[in-house]
Amino acid sequence: MPVIDLATTPLRELNSALHNIQNGSNDLSFEVVNPRGSHSVAVGIDTPVTVDVKGSVGYYCAGMNDGGTVTVHGSAGPGVAENMMSGTVVIEGDASQYAGATGRGGLLVIKGNAASRCGISMKGIDIVVHGNIGHMSAFMGQSGHLVVLGDAGDALGDSLYEAKLFVRGSVKSLGADCIEKELRPEHLTKLAELLEKAGVSEVRPEEFKRYGSARKLYNFNIDNADAY
Repeated sequence: MPVIDLATTPLRELNSALHNIQNGSNDLSFEVVNPRGSHSVAVGIDTPVTVDVKGSVGYYCAGMNDGGTVTVHGSAGPGVAENMMSGTVVIEGDASQYAGATGRGGLLVIKGNAASRCGISMKGIDIVVHGNIGHMSAFMGQSGHLVVLGDAGDALGDSLYEAKLFVRGSVKSLGADCIEKELRPEHLTKLAELLEKAGVSEVRPEEFKRYGSARKLYNFNIDNADAY
């Protein structure tokens, strides 16, 4: 397994190595040491590579990830896993603002807390936060799932489209057009699946509340979409 020390190796060399993996290569697991809060670590991965970062990172770690598995053994700055397409990103500590923003697929797991705007404009990504999330999370969320084991800050789901939000703790306030909705059997099944993927075993899906769009801000009626 290649070990890359960012105290002596330029970050560009790490990302270049991750971008230039040849078909059939046996080097599909990387360990990154001494990240020292570096920005844009492991961005643009497009192969099923595994990257273990031994420490905390700065902004935009694992951005645009498409198929990789990135684990940060520390905390992450703003924009972690932004625009992720597929794969898995795990943050063992806390994440700063707009974690998982515009994500189109894959799974983002934050084992600590997430700051404001977690999951804004999410477009299919699944996000599981073991702790709390800050204000304006899932703003304009279009699709995907946001699961929060702790509490949510102000204006959760403001201007929400069709993303599904599940919060186990309290919600300080709901944003415009976001309402509490019925937690149906299919939602419990999906929650159980996401909790298992995120390594959560001590929490039951029935402990959550579901939130979604009231569909009053649309410029057309979603129920009549086929007629347009």
